[in-house]
Amino acid sequence: MKRPVAVVTETEELDPQPGLKLLTDAGFDARFVGSRDPEAIVAAAHDADALIVGYARVDAALLDRLPEVRMIATMSAGFDMVDTGEAARRGLWVSNLPDSATEDVAVHALAQALSLVRCLPQADAVVRGGGWNTDFNEVPRRASELTLGLVGLGRIARTLARIAAPLFGRVIAHDPHAADWPEGVERVGLDTLVAEADVLSLHTPSTPSTRGMVDAPLLARMRRGSILVNVSRGDLVDTDALLAALDSGHIGGAALDVFPTEPPADDDPLRHHPRLLVSPHSAFLSDASLRAYVTGPANNVIAWWTTGRPNTPVVVPDEAATAAPHATGTQGASE
Repeated sequence: MKRPVAVVTETEELDPQPGLKLLTDAGFDARFVGSRDPEAIVAAAHDADALIVGYARVDAALLDRLPEVRMIATMSAGFDMVDTGEAARRGLWVSNLPDSATEDVAVHALAQALSLVRCLPQADAVVRGGGWNTDFNEVPRRASELTLGLVGLGRIARTLARIAAPLFGRVIAHDPHAADWPEGVERVGLDTLVAEADVLSLHTPSTPSTRGMVDAPLLARMRRGSILVNVSRGDLVDTDALLAALDSGHIGGAALDVFPTEPPADDDPLRHHPRLLVSPHSAFLSDASLRAYVTGPANNVIAWWTTGRPNTPVVVPDEAATAAPHATGTQGASE
């Protein structure tokens, strides 16, 4: 019996070997391309049953050349690199990794927020510049007297709310799509959220309605001296408006892990503004998340092959396509 074939397109800086080993141990012919180039992918995956993708674009043109593929697993929570409409039309499974870095991103957002609340970047600059406490002109506010506001209430925002609640006096959120609501988080409208949050943290996807949502009018409605945190998508924020609000002092500080253009140019003022705390799109990063990004997709493919369903599907074919491709399990797949 032919062994099932699973092909990993590329992993950027990640080591693909742990995922490839899982697949091999489960009886797969596991291959690594190391490229987003469609020609290289087709050459390696012409007979593939499953495709694991990092950032490679999977569209109708590529799928036309991969007739055996029935499962596509992404190496991230996002799956916009896959034409999900085309996948659904062809009866293919698509899975993602919704929880691989949830804790890491939430902790990163909290760390950034608390750093700005305590004015740590300014304190660090004073000491590095040869000064001491008499040269430190900032007066931090007590966190327990502040309101944390969350735009969006998905997995990351809910984790942030849980770990931040003991520190902040109040946690409020706005999410018109949330079906349930966690205890201890006040549900408010967007206008109330913006007006009452001392720390406003963004946790919403980039859509036509959210791109540029943090613009000059929204920033003007925020409390004077408040803080903005963005670990979500760079295009949510009008950065020119943000820089102007920071220069005027209306916004006390901002923390950005994501940018409209990545990486920003060397002379981009976002790199140099004294009231901006920036990180290089690294909120997801931890030793655990790096392992999960390569092993999670492999486990999705193995679950699909052995049970008929990946662990975390985002596109589900009709019932006729949901039977396990190999009903006898992974042991038989290696025969």
